[in-house]
Amino acid sequence: MRGDRVRRWSWLGVLAVGLLLYLVVLRTLVVTQNPNFVPALILLGATVVPLAFLTFAQARTGRWQVPAWALVTAAFFGGVIGTVVAGTLEYDTRRDLGTVPTLFVGLIEESAKLIVPIVLLFTVLARHARRLPSDGLVIGVAAGFGFAALETMGYAFTALLSSKGNIGAVEQTLFVRGLTAPAGHTAWTGLTAGALWAFLAAPGARRLLALAATFVGVVILHTLWDTFTSAPVFVLLAIISLGWLFWALRRYRTFADHSLESPPPVL
Repeated sequence: MRGDRVRRWSWLGVLAVGLLLYLVVLRTLVVTQNPNFVPALILLGATVVPLAFLTFAQARTGRWQVPAWALVTAAFFGGVIGTVVAGTLEYDTRRDLGTVPTLFVGLIEESAKLIVPIVLLFTVLARHARRLPSDGLVIGVAAGFGFAALETMGYAFTALLSSKGNIGAVEQTLFVRGLTAPAGHTAWTGLTAGALWAFLAAPGARRLLALAATFVGVVILHTLWDTFTSAPVFVLLAIISLGWLFWALRRYRTFADHSLESPPPVL
C-alpha cells in the first residue's frame, strides 16, 4: 500500500525537481549571461510538465505497469519520427496547395504520432499476450509527450532567434506550450492509442466504431486548438481533452483490474 501511494504521487516529485532544475539553470543563465545554458533551459522547459503528466498517467493505469523501456522508446522515437513525418507531410502539402489547412495539420500530426506506438504493438509487444487498453493509453501519452517536447523546443528556439536572443520570449513560449502540452498532444495521442489497444483486446464492430470516433474526435480537438487564439477557448478545449482522458483512464483501469486474475507476462 505504501509503495502504491508513493507511485501515485511520484509525479509531484518529478514536477518539483524539474521546476527546481529549470529555475537553477535560468538563474545561472541570467547571472552569467552564458548562452551555453540556453539548450538546457529549453530542454527542461519543454519536458518537465509533460514528463510529470506521463508519470501521473503511468501510476494510474491499474495494477500492472508498462515497463520503462517501452515508455522511453515511445517517447524518444515517437517524438523524433512523429515530428519528422508530420513536418515533411505538412511541407509537401504547403508546397502543393500553397497553404496547410488546420484540419490537415490535425490529421497529419495525429496520424504521425501513432506510428511508433503501432510499430511497438505489432513488433516487440506482439510477442506477449498482454493487450490492456491502459497500456496503449500510457504508451500513447509517452509518444505524445515526445512529440510535444520536441515541438516546444523548436518553437522556443525560433522565439530565441526571432527576438534576437531575448530570454523572456523563450520563457514565455516554454511556459505556455509546456503548461498546455498535457491537454494537447499527450492527451490526444493517449486517447487514440488507448482506443486502438481496446479494439485489439476485444475486436468487434463496436470497438472499431469507438476507435474511429476517438480518432475523429482528437483530430477535431486538434483543429479547433490550432484555429482559435482565445484563452477561454483553450481552457474549454483543455477541460474536454483532459476530462476525456481521465474518463478513459478510469474505464481502462477498471477493465484491467477485473480482467486479470494473474499477473501478465513481463514485457
